[in-house]
Amino acid sequence: MSSILDHSLIIGDIVAKLPFIQGGMSVGISLHCLAAAVANEGGIGVIGTADIGMNEPDFRDNFLEANIWALRQEIAKARKLTKGILGVNIMVALTNFADLVQTAIEEKIDIIFSGAGLPLNLPGFLNGAKTKLVPIISSGRAAVIIAKKWTEKYNYLPDAFVVEGPRAGGHLGFSEEHIGDPEYALEKLIPAVIETLKPYAEKYGRPVPVIAAGGIYTGADIFKFLQLGAAGVQMATRFVTTHECDANIKFKEAYLNAKESDITIIKSPVGLPGRAIRNAFLDKVSQGKMKPFKCPYHCLKTCELEKSPYCISFALINAQRGNLDRGFAFCGENAYRADKIVHVKEVMEALKEEYREASGGEEL
Repeated sequence: MSSILDHSLIIGDIVAKLPFIQGGMSVGISLHCLAAAVANEGGIGVIGTADIGMNEPDFRDNFLEANIWALRQEIAKARKLTKGILGVNIMVALTNFADLVQTAIEEKIDIIFSGAGLPLNLPGFLNGAKTKLVPIISSGRAAVIIAKKWTEKYNYLPDAFVVEGPRAGGHLGFSEEHIGDPEYALEKLIPAVIETLKPYAEKYGRPVPVIAAGGIYTGADIFKFLQLGAAGVQMATRFVTTHECDANIKFKEAYLNAKESDITIIKSPVGLPGRAIRNAFLDKVSQGKMKPFKCPYHCLKTCELEKSPYCISFALINAQRGNLDRGFAFCGENAYRADKIVHVKEVMEALKEEYREASGGEEL
């Protein structure tokens, strides 16, 4: 029987006790409380940065500065709660992407995870800093584009890649027709990405860890993807229904009350499909009962302002605060499986036991 340490996740000179990353959930779902709790259990805790300044008094009038200030505060608060590994998730599509990246590096965050676009210029912000850079991708082609660009322009090989499949929550990097296509399943993506990165690993003399994400919910899922060659996994949805999750209790209850048939794919104002829990707000949107709005922030580069009947920031902020009549909850495919609110420690212990059962006695 192997030791728990045999499954550590190594990203550069950072070693996580468990091969586990808590997915960064933005607009106030994973802030310092959740990230620190996961880090304390030996995983990598991640703070979501989009609209992170939502609770600052000058958020609407001073959007950029409010987000920078809030990010500094969240990292500092998390550091007071844990000595573990902390990361941030910063979407490329954010109009304040550069400001958030620079701030996170200044605050000496351990890892930056970046998706919702290709972070082609991310190494240019480091200036000798030790922060690790991990792109979030959905194909081998994207991995090669980033690896080629980073190595040629910055002589910097990505420290790892998160490969996010179509069963993930929130905005998805797939067309609607590909979401349910078995050819795009995460089980096929992981081996393909590992294979495409082999030439880079050989050339630079070090591995490029590939981390599986999207629809991973149990210890059995973790075992399956480690067997497929993944260096670790990223999970988010299962941590929403924890006491430490930074969302309002009504947001968590939306998960507890959801049925499998409530998990739906929506067309987001940002021009991408997304997975969410169907509710009255989304029904009004689909029925054309929502009126066009005036954008207060222009927080996302890809937002289709002229066509959208609602502001994605307003909707997600309302939901995070528990006002589901004026918003909705993003979620992963397995959100309906949640049945109670527990502590992060209990989730981690359950994952270890599920892994042990799936592996025939091997410890996670």
